[in-house]
Formats: sequence, C-alpha cells, structure tokens
Amino acid sequence: MNLLFRLIKTLLLCIGGKRVGIHTPTRVQLRVWPNDLDFNLHVNNGRYLSLADIGRIDYFIRSGLFELARRRRAFPIVGDAIAKFRRDLKLFERFEIETRLLGWDHKWGFMEHRFIKNGRVIGVVAIRGVFRAADGPLEPGVFLSGLDLPTESPPLPQWLQEWTQSCESLTSTLRGEEAKADTSS
Repeated sequence: MNLLFRLIKTLLLCIGGKRVGIHTPTRVQLRVWPNDLDFNLHVNNGRYLSLADIGRIDYFIRSGLFELARRRRAFPIVGDAIAKFRRDLKLFERFEIETRLLGWDHKWGFMEHRFIKNGRVIGVVAIRGVFRAADGPLEPGVFLSGLDLPTESPPLPQWLQEWTQSCESLTSTLRGEEAKADTSS
C-alpha cells in the first residue's frame, strides 16, 4: 500500500514541478518503511524494482515523455531489468533515486536508477523498455523526434551493450525452447 502513497506523492510533486531535458537526471527522495523490508531487516531485493518504477514515473512526467506517450496513445513497458546491490537500506533511512536515460538503440530505451544514501551509490537498477502503441512498439529515435530532439542516441556504456546482448541471447534461447515444445505436443 505504501507504494500507492509514494506514487500519489510523486504525482503531486510533479504537478507544476520543474521540467527537465531528457538527458537530465531526476531525483526522488524517499524513506524506508517497514513493509519495504525482508527477513534480514533491509530493503527487499524485489522492492528496488518497484521503487525504480516511482523514479521512472517522475522522470517520464518531468521530461515530457509521459505527455508525448499520451499523445501517441502509447504506454511504457519494461522488457528486462538488472540490479546491482552494494550496501543495504535499513528501516526509516532516507535515500533518493536518481533516474536517467542512458540511451537507446533501434528497439529499446535504456534507463538507470541509482539508489543513493548520504551521497553514496548503494544500488543500481537498469532497465530496457519500449513505448508500446496499439500497432506495436515505437522505435525510440522516432518516438523522441516528437520532442524535437536528435534521434541519435548518446554512446551506450560497454556494460550496457554486453547486458543487452545477453538479454537477446536469453530471448533467443527461450523462443527455441518454446518452438521445440510446440512441435513435440
């Protein structure tokens, strides 16, 4: 339930809030609540992904991508996510999520969410996603041209290129397994 309250708070803060360019990181300040915790009494690994959603919503609204998606009748979909945990977050600690667009290729947009406490990165969630309209996914460069922006992505970090290649490899493996299962039934 507290994710709903965090979402409402984020939306209210976005109303009349400062607009940013798509290459400008946004920050959301939060606090750890009891239902964020696991049995080890620190933030549950899965909760980081849910909290990243809050950072992404703030970014989409403040950058104008939400309005552009609304005009195109599209909605964002996360295709893959990866997380790196460096330090834990404990009950009632304050932290912030810094969200930024890393870039895009012909199909995917790549975003990073840095979880920061006392000026230190304690965890990172990266996603690759698309904006999907009724007729299918929108190519990121074409979609962003609706904001009168260059359609060429900034250079993608090496780790991100390697990660997206591994995602494509896993997708191919899963499709192969499904094809085998379909022919054997």
